[in-house]
Amino acid sequence: MEKTLSTSPEHRSGLSQLIRSLGPGIMMAAAAVGGSHLVASTKAGAIYGWQLVILILLVNLLKYPFFRAGVQYTMGTGQSLIQGYSNLGRGYLWAFTILNVISAIVNTAALLLFSGSLLSYFLPFELAMLPVCILVLGVCIAILFAGHYKALDRLSKTIMTVLTITTVAALVIAASNGSVAPADYQAPSPWTLAAIGFLVVTMGWMPAPIEISSITSLWLKSQCKKQTVTAKSALFDFNVGYIGTAILAIVFVALGALVIHGSGTELSASGIGFSHQLVSIYASTIGEWSRYLVAIIAFFCIFGSTITVIDGYSRAIEESQRLLQNKPENSPKAFQVWVIIVSVSAISIIAFFVKALMPMLDFAMVMAFVTTPIFALLNYLLVSKTELPAELQLSKRLKALSILGLVYLFGFLALFIWWKWLM
Repeated sequence: MEKTLSTSPEHRSGLSQLIRSLGPGIMMAAAAVGGSHLVASTKAGAIYGWQLVILILLVNLLKYPFFRAGVQYTMGTGQSLIQGYSNLGRGYLWAFTILNVISAIVNTAALLLFSGSLLSYFLPFELAMLPVCILVLGVCIAILFAGHYKALDRLSKTIMTVLTITTVAALVIAASNGSVAPADYQAPSPWTLAAIGFLVVTMGWMPAPIEISSITSLWLKSQCKKQTVTAKSALFDFNVGYIGTAILAIVFVALGALVIHGSGTELSASGIGFSHQLVSIYASTIGEWSRYLVAIIAFFCIFGSTITVIDGYSRAIEESQRLLQNKPENSPKAFQVWVIIVSVSAISIIAFFVKALMPMLDFAMVMAFVTTPIFALLNYLLVSKTELPAELQLSKRLKALSILGLVYLFGFLALFIWWKWLM
């Protein structure tokens, strides 16, 4: 077992140090606040009004212990969660690696299309989607290669700050105008068989796939090499990011409920189409001046997800490769190689297989959703069975919440299998 990272009382610092230590948790939030918030949360409000607010909060609560495990395990052992999976058996590591390669390529392609389509709002001339996506990707790669963790850390904080300010501003304006739904409007019920598909996607990916916890642990491990990090500051950073994503999810639900719900607008089935539709609906409801405000919110939201996903998945794949090859240290060149492989593969999908993108994305979502309970269980086993410092151990309340969360995840998986293949 590697050396435990600094958690002793004499290394604990005040609030200013906690704020300076913000990093991996904010980057996790930037990765999470993408399609699941901009599209799924807004659609939840647009279709069902306020009916899913409690469920979204409940899902975030039930998944909390499994995302938190990344901080607990890394701060307590000095190892990443991926190393923990390797310790449990190479089969788990191989399964994790294969899933990550698929998810990295397909999700990067989808997010690049999102970013490119939204960036086109700000271009003074028309440009085909492929060059725009290449432009976005080039900026992402330049930032990652120029500064790696430090550059991404700063960018994530900037993006989340701008995103939060602009989103709250849009909500305040929408709330002051009131809901557009007629007083006698009857919203459809989300508690029907017809709504199961929407609930599965929304709840299964809220706030993000649990595999993101392993990426967070890698970012935390990288941060610990560059500055003093304590258990208290690491947990503070994680809680700020995680709670922030839950709050933003509700804000997007509120925007959908106030601006679109009951308006009679038929929502686009595709995420990219819906993001364009969202901008137009806000502009016509709040005022034409808000078009660029909403476009900025959407672009920063998706661009932040794009760059953090490229970095995070590439780090995770490189770490898996290192462990599978029994190499003692991580290789910056190997990380850069995987960034290039993921990026080129994603652009290739956009260039040659754009019509197959949605089926591939559906496949990646099903794979991630099916494996989510398994990774949640692995995270729970790692944290509960590993000797950790007292401040990092699972409390009785967190253990109870973990058990409840596992029941929810495996139960939801059973419901999904029944709906998808048996109904």
